[in-house]
Amino acid sequence: MTQILNQIKERFEKKQANIAVIGLGYVGLPLALGFVEKGFKVFGVDKNGRKLKNFKSRQIEVSGIERNEISNALDSGRLDLSNEFNPVEKSDAIIITVPTPLNKHKEPDTTHIETAIDSIMPHLHEGQLVVLESTSYPGTTNELIVSKIEEEFTIGEEVFVAFSPERVDPGNEKYELKDVPKVVGGVTEKCTKAAKFLYEQIIDAEVHPVSSLEVAEMSKLLENIFRNVNIALVNELAQLSDKMDINIWEVIEAAKTKPYGFMPFYPGPGVGGHCIPIDPFYLSWKAKEYDSRMRFIELAGEINSKMPEFVLAKLTRILNEHEKPLKGSRVLLLGVAYKKDVPDTRESPALKLIELLEGAGAKVSYHDPHVEEISTGGEEKNSVNLSSELINSVDVVVLTVDHSKFDYDFIIENSQVLLDTKNAVANDSEQIYKL
Repeated sequence: MTQILNQIKERFEKKQANIAVIGLGYVGLPLALGFVEKGFKVFGVDKNGRKLKNFKSRQIEVSGIERNEISNALDSGRLDLSNEFNPVEKSDAIIITVPTPLNKHKEPDTTHIETAIDSIMPHLHEGQLVVLESTSYPGTTNELIVSKIEEEFTIGEEVFVAFSPERVDPGNEKYELKDVPKVVGGVTEKCTKAAKFLYEQIIDAEVHPVSSLEVAEMSKLLENIFRNVNIALVNELAQLSDKMDINIWEVIEAAKTKPYGFMPFYPGPGVGGHCIPIDPFYLSWKAKEYDSRMRFIELAGEINSKMPEFVLAKLTRILNEHEKPLKGSRVLLLGVAYKKDVPDTRESPALKLIELLEGAGAKVSYHDPHVEEISTGGEEKNSVNLSSELINSVDVVVLTVDHSKFDYDFIIENSQVLLDTKNAVANDSEQIYKL
């Protein structure tokens, strides 16, 4: 190894290195706190001044992170927060964890990555490691980061560059950051080694090196595409099973008794969050450059995005059975987050369902213990208090998220009609319908 790489390794192992985390969202914040917990000095950089102010005043709730974790990190003096990039100059490792959304044409929006590297460059110097964790298409790190850095430095000798896909699962208490294996791929072998040295300081599980940036980037997309396609498959089967009067949930339970060759996936009102409905389209978009079409990805996206419409159609049929039209009916949604036990509503299918219901003339309210307010169709809505009077007063209750905080016995007892889209209710009474 070169002398510079040896020095980096030594600083990481002795916890003498400073770490800069660019972007303090659901990926960056846990990462910053993880390094602080291991004794590193961490500079958290985020352009959102309001967010930083809330962090500093201890007035923010973050999924999967206790408020005292942020307070303790700040009180320790090992976490500094800034909306400026000056701390990069004092850092041995710079980890970029900024958002990578899609634009309205479902094309990658890498603006945040480009802004981050442009802001980092004036502070970059010899002996530093730059790692991108933001999910994007294969080639992103090379095109947007390597191309800039190699204009001023020899990569692999003076400055080291790698990609390491984030594997954060908000709301999952079983797997913490340290418990999940970490994939790292660098521009050169020395870059990969530098990234491996870094993550070995906070990851108890395996740090798995791969041969290139592109392999690491593609591995993340494969993980999410695998889930997206299989969810779409079971969603399509759920729609057919509904027409055939077959219980898809019982079908899945039967199939998963096979000890090999099958992995259960479950239907629902759609998919949400930043990963599953977004990331596959990064590869679909990039494939066009190679004159290829990702038909599985496109079909899966189409099926999953149409699930709120399937729920609407089923709900209409249910109300008709009870001699009620959808127009004018009072509908209560239980859960508007994109998944169980998180406050995040990004790409939530429940929001799409609310828009469809209101577009059809239904009167919609919602209750979510994790989400106090939402904006749909340009209007604000607040979570209502869940009382027996409220549940009894509506024409139908739709369970869209299976939050642990819900009292399901209470909900069943007070519901006139209940559509359970998550198979959360173990009850086969006449007023309960399944997706």
